[in-house]
Amino acid sequence: MTDRKTLLDRAARDAEERVLFSHILDLCERSRTRNTPAHTDFLSPSEQRGTEELLHAATWHDGWAFTGGYARAERRMLCFLPDWQEEPDAEACMAALRVRWHETDELTHRDLLGSLMALGVVRGRIGDILVSPGAADVLVCADIAEYLQNEWTGAGRAKLHAERIALTALCVPELKVKELRDTVATLRLDAVAATGFSMSHAKAAELIASGRVQLNYRETSKPDTAVRAGDVVSARGLGKFELAEVGGLSKKGRTAICVRRYL
Repeated sequence: MTDRKTLLDRAARDAEERVLFSHILDLCERSRTRNTPAHTDFLSPSEQRGTEELLHAATWHDGWAFTGGYARAERRMLCFLPDWQEEPDAEACMAALRVRWHETDELTHRDLLGSLMALGVVRGRIGDILVSPGAADVLVCADIAEYLQNEWTGAGRAKLHAERIALTALCVPELKVKELRDTVATLRLDAVAATGFSMSHAKAAELIASGRVQLNYRETSKPDTAVRAGDVVSARGLGKFELAEVGGLSKKGRTAICVRRYL
């Protein structure tokens, strides 16, 4: 295995990420040495991508998995598995809370997240927040669930009531997407982003060069970066899309693509 310092030098993009990755390496070593489960707090998609690169660079290709409480979770925990455990035990490391408020109040994801952070809960302790009319299901680290049940009583002027529910009872909103089909001269990031964000090629290139675009949740400022089927492209203020399909060549030598934009 590559030595620890070299791994961190290669994988970490800044000091904050270096601290996170060092902690992850410690958890991995502890789990392997003691043959016991271990897990992180909730990681953002960008942190998950960086962590995957870190572990693959360390030649640790198995013995770990991500879980966020449900199939399409965006924020997920990294779980290290002992040799006697095949899958993460999500119920052991996270909990689901259902919070309700009066039907005349309208609360958003931002309102709920802000009220949690006002209680001193840092972002990594909170998973996805699934908002429905009059209620929301919130994933949190298991060890703070009881505290939040008792103390999370309001968001702004709205009064909240929180109760614990099983992960299997989560109310997951329907995923809304729009498919766009086009042809591109090349599978460059700027060409595909022009289709995905419905803008000109030149404007897409400018957007990427400005540092506002992420490819697979990692920032890139190079318009000529190659993209492949399954890649996710996001831009601040514009949302995100997935390059769902890459087809064959047209008579004019252009490549057919299908992007799936998240609404």
